[in-house]
Amino acid sequence: MEIKDLKPQGMWQCFIDICQVPRPSKKEEKIINFLLDFGKKHNIETSRDKVGNVLMKKSASKGYEKHPCVILQSHMDMVCEKNSDTTHDFDKDPIQPYIDGEWLKARGTTLGADNGIGMAAAMAVLLDKDLKHPELECLFTVDEETGLTGAFALENNFLSGKKLINLDSEDDGELFIGCAGGIDTLVSFGYSTEIAPKELFYAKISVKGLLGGHSGDDIDKNRACANKILNRFLWNIAKKTKLVLSEIDGGNLRNAIAREAFAIIGVDMNFKEKLAIAINHYSVDVRAEYAATEPNMSVSIDTVAAPQTIIDGQMVKRLFNALYACPHGIIRMSDDMHGLVETSTNLASVKMADGEIRISTSQRSSVASAKTDIANMVESVFVMAGANVEHSDGYPGWKPNPNSELAKIVDDTYKNLFRQEMKIRAIHAGLECGLFSEKYPAMDMVSFGPTMRGVHSPDERLHIADTEKFWTLLVKVLENL
Repeated sequence: MEIKDLKPQGMWQCFIDICQVPRPSKKEEKIINFLLDFGKKHNIETSRDKVGNVLMKKSASKGYEKHPCVILQSHMDMVCEKNSDTTHDFDKDPIQPYIDGEWLKARGTTLGADNGIGMAAAMAVLLDKDLKHPELECLFTVDEETGLTGAFALENNFLSGKKLINLDSEDDGELFIGCAGGIDTLVSFGYSTEIAPKELFYAKISVKGLLGGHSGDDIDKNRACANKILNRFLWNIAKKTKLVLSEIDGGNLRNAIAREAFAIIGVDMNFKEKLAIAINHYSVDVRAEYAATEPNMSVSIDTVAAPQTIIDGQMVKRLFNALYACPHGIIRMSDDMHGLVETSTNLASVKMADGEIRISTSQRSSVASAKTDIANMVESVFVMAGANVEHSDGYPGWKPNPNSELAKIVDDTYKNLFRQEMKIRAIHAGLECGLFSEKYPAMDMVSFGPTMRGVHSPDERLHIADTEKFWTLLVKVLENL
């Protein structure tokens, strides 16, 4: 079966069309133009605001004219991650989705179902003339993944609806009524270089095969962070012998758990065999520690030619100590909602560029003061190591409303359709609803979506049967509203 033959065909065709359009975060012009052309082609009232958010409107179906307007909201950008052996230019190349059993995947890259399937559902609703629904506004926002730029810049009078359905969740049968807020902490070390001694043994230490995933939604799954795994080994070797560092690189995006990392190091020739033995022992240890969650973890060593330069030794010592001390993972679980992560931090990436080592971390919490506290904790570690530290402006959480009328309608609809209870919960990931609630305090909001796994990594996959359920639920909710 081909993707275009899946049901509902209208939504899947919209998703296929979206996959043809490059849409990295902060580079959404092509997908914006795609949406504007879509609106023009189908005679849909369409507008664009100053930052690129696109709004489409559809009149109420017959008999629903007196019911309040409902907003369907999704974001148009996607996380652009690929496997190291995959050739793909996210600025130019289309995503290549394919069916693998009960899942939809992409060839070597993120699929972009986060949040392309939400966009596709809204577009299919706009096109379907047989649906029953009140007046609709479909809002497509820019740059959700790397800054929530579209939600931050949303104008107070851009929307008229008082009920909003966010289509950016990843678990069938779960209804979200709250989310965490977040803040990014960005670190930079200046460093000087020296001529690399030619008499040393040089090797590339690599960590690969980790699952990675979403730094909020997957942080409670005990997945390994490649940056922590790599640095732990380097720190221990540096205690045993003189170690020089030429290059270090790990992770990519601040909202993804690092899947791969490597370093190019040098040691004395008489330590060569001990280094190989040490990495074998270390690999056995960490694979055992993460046996249940990281079955494909690989820690390896490869001989390389002597590099041109190395980083000055004092800088390397400060870097290794800071990365080792930097917290990563769950800091505190919620006392109010069982199973919800309250506060966490992600050591997302370590990069070398323009004479600096740059480290990105992201902190999340459903408690505003705890979000600030963990960001300050990360700052203190790197300040002690002599780095420059900056924080982003951050974004607010979305406080749960247990008395939400919209949540009750969605929950009742799901029960009637599928004879199952929904889990009503908050999510540790950030949703744009937090910012919407600041601009529209009276707005009643919920979030739901189909089952996805491996989001923000090349393992991203979308469950086909649950996507059909997602469509069925959305259509019936609109009818019940």
